[in-house]
Amino acid sequence: MYQMKGKTLVVTGATKGIGEAIAEKFAQNGVNIAFTYNSNEQVANELAKKWEETYKIKAKAYPLNILEPDEFKPLFEAIDQDFDRVDFFVSNAMIYGRPVVGGYGKFMRLKPKGLNNIYTATVNAFVVGTQEAAKRMEKVGGGAVVTMSSTGNLIYIENYAGHGTNKAAVEAMSRYAAVELGEMNIRVNAVSGGPIDTDALKAFTNYEEVKAETIKRSAVNRMGTPKDIAGAVYFLCTDEASWITGQTIMVDGGTTFR
Repeated sequence: MYQMKGKTLVVTGATKGIGEAIAEKFAQNGVNIAFTYNSNEQVANELAKKWEETYKIKAKAYPLNILEPDEFKPLFEAIDQDFDRVDFFVSNAMIYGRPVVGGYGKFMRLKPKGLNNIYTATVNAFVVGTQEAAKRMEKVGGGAVVTMSSTGNLIYIENYAGHGTNKAAVEAMSRYAAVELGEMNIRVNAVSGGPIDTDALKAFTNYEEVKAETIKRSAVNRMGTPKDIAGAVYFLCTDEASWITGQTIMVDGGTTFR
């Protein structure tokens, strides 16, 4: 804990699911939390208050629409006013529902708008967010970036072509970032999760089928949880992972090798 205390994490989309679990994991270890939300300001502020009171750290929520990459610069400028440093950036926020219409579905039904929205929320958000975070990390001697991926870019998941291909793209982009940001002592990795039991997964029309198949394939006979992902993300930001960069860490309960 002591090596992390007083440092600052910026994480997108942290009001529920994986993002919330990531923020809480870092907060438990003394890290200050700057996190974003899309629409539910009340929930975001309640979480910030809870983390501050429970873990004696600083936490603040900021609005962000990841479909608008131009919002990242003013976001980080606002964070500069409230926090004295940025050490870690986790690109976690994702979209589902109406914005992915045309991007979520069978191959023959895919449409450019839906696919472009997923790319913007996945790859563009990682690139622009990391660029802004890296400028701040360089000032404090380095840091770590983690982007979220999915095993859906390795194995077939029904209706997941739009998401899966963009997760493959963000993994490739993270490797390029790792090489170039290494000169700033910034490490960049991806965490690729198997199906995790979140609201985003429940939004899938075939959720029950995916859940049953995941449990069947898993070597440990269960679905993944947000805490499973949070642990891997946290590890990659610690000194114990100081020689790990440009990698994709699989957290899938063994679902991709059975």
